[in-house]
Amino acid sequence: MSVFTRVEQHELVDFLSRYNCGQLVDFEGINEGIENTNYFVTTDKGPADRGQYVLTLFERVSVEGLPFFLGLMGHLAEHGIPSAHPVADHNGDYLTTFKDRPTALVQRLEGKWPREPNITQCQVIGSALGKMHIAAESFKGFHANQRSHEWRQSTGEQLLTQLQGDDKYLLESELVFHKQQRPQGLPQGIIHADLFRDNSMFVGDRLTGIIDFYYACNDDLLYDLAVTVNDWCSHGDGSIDQQKTSALIEAYDQQRKLTNAERRAWPVLLRAAALRFWLSRLYDMHFPREGEITHIKDPDVFRNILLFHINSGSPF
Repeated sequence: MSVFTRVEQHELVDFLSRYNCGQLVDFEGINEGIENTNYFVTTDKGPADRGQYVLTLFERVSVEGLPFFLGLMGHLAEHGIPSAHPVADHNGDYLTTFKDRPTALVQRLEGKWPREPNITQCQVIGSALGKMHIAAESFKGFHANQRSHEWRQSTGEQLLTQLQGDDKYLLESELVFHKQQRPQGLPQGIIHADLFRDNSMFVGDRLTGIIDFYYACNDDLLYDLAVTVNDWCSHGDGSIDQQKTSALIEAYDQQRKLTNAERRAWPVLLRAAALRFWLSRLYDMHFPREGEITHIKDPDVFRNILLFHINSGSPF
């Protein structure tokens, strides 16, 4: 959620006139994340005389995929999944254009993301993920994974030209591993694909919402679970907390029963999920973009998680 495109107050006032959401009171750029420009926006119309929104100007997300993402967010919010509902403009559209960027305004959720999630919060997010996968079955839309196996292979090959020593050897060997180990026939559906702690909002142990669906796509449901475990259950050294992992998986399994094939594929999917985020962070570090406020996340976080899975085997 870096700020790549600067928004002036008079421009935002004019933009908000397209919506029935009141007059601008305040706004500020959000400096977390790395993909899009985001602002917190406060207006004088809403609960307690305040409307709280998040304005997103999409910098790298394809325009073709945005109706899918925004429609999915609305669908899930309307089917009992706590998530940020997009706001329609006077024409009934979730998606518009602002500052020559595709743009959306969504409801801002209360609470904050858990920096050190406890067991209960891991259970809650596991249960919510399982419910989300089931609720998404009735959504009429399809979007291919833009960070798929093919992306991992091509991006990895590009990054090999930038790496040396142990990192280069690790990446070379991992690309070979995933060419040889590709689980087939796993249950598929719509996944979040980026359900990190900072894409959730909690008040205490109560989940108030899941946010940032802009990597949502159709893929293996188990991959979504692996992405979530790698972030929610990891320690600073890259090791995985088995108690948190068991709590999260068991809560998920109570909503959507995992198959035997998924249980066998688990170690491979954990490595694939760790590789995906190691690669994207390496790419942003070696091929950075300019932005007014930017935050490039440490690639070694997922390098260490990947090494843990390689060395431990990460059984179910």
